[in-house]
Amino acid sequence: MDFRDDVNLDSSQVEDVGGRGGGGGGGFPGGMVVGGGGVLTLIVMVAVFVINSLGGGGEGQPAQQQPSSNLSQECKTGKDADQSEKCRVVGVVNSIQDYWKTEVSGYRAAKTILYSGGVRTACGAADSSVGPFYCPGDQRVYLDLSFFDDLQSRFGAKGGPFAQAYVIAHEYGHHVQNLLGALEGGGSVATELQADCYAGVWANKAIDTGFYDKPFTGAEIAEALDAAAAVGDDRIQERTQGRVDPDSFTHGSSEQRVKAFQQGYKTGQPARCGTADLR
Repeated sequence: MDFRDDVNLDSSQVEDVGGRGGGGGGGFPGGMVVGGGGVLTLIVMVAVFVINSLGGGGEGQPAQQQPSSNLSQECKTGKDADQSEKCRVVGVVNSIQDYWKTEVSGYRAAKTILYSGGVRTACGAADSSVGPFYCPGDQRVYLDLSFFDDLQSRFGAKGGPFAQAYVIAHEYGHHVQNLLGALEGGGSVATELQADCYAGVWANKAIDTGFYDKPFTGAEIAEALDAAAAVGDDRIQERTQGRVDPDSFTHGSSEQRVKAFQQGYKTGQPARCGTADLR
């Protein structure tokens, strides 16, 4: 996944708050998690919560946090994105949002917040055990970069830069759903599979955003498919509980998640990511 060396990055779309954002000590107490919660359902979830005493900030507003590093100085061009994990996140986020603003009328950019350990959001307080998530209350994506290590060590994925891009693209799929009103009423397996499909659509169209030197290779797409399979509910349940209970699925099986991403990638059409198309 090579960025164009001379492409300019917009670091304002990503903020690094480090470990100063506070912590939940148990996820989002008092709130309702859509898509799961806690350590066993760690992966790429959308979070919809009520504001509680641990949340901080007003309704619809994130809590105030001090930046841990100045990404505007670190992440200026695609060359930086090829050399730094944080700058790669900036590049991926830029590409994803450049694509979706051409597809969604009135698209509003969503900032990604990089944190370590714990963070306060308009949806409540979270710690790293929650995994990557999107908060509709402040329209932000939250990511502890340590999750990418967990993706390999805990979930058995092969990892790689494009596996990371898939995770980010999935969360921005939830932002698109939110803008379109598709998150109303809570999350479901269908909601999660649609976000996987949207991630695949972006992968198909990413070269058109001008951030990459060439289309993604088969090996890179395989990283995303491997990550999608690794975080299927059946794989996680088998590994952690020794049995599979389809009635308790929150994100879909490995096969469903892989097929959803492939649906988006092969068609390159958001309209083909309707829930009926992903059954």
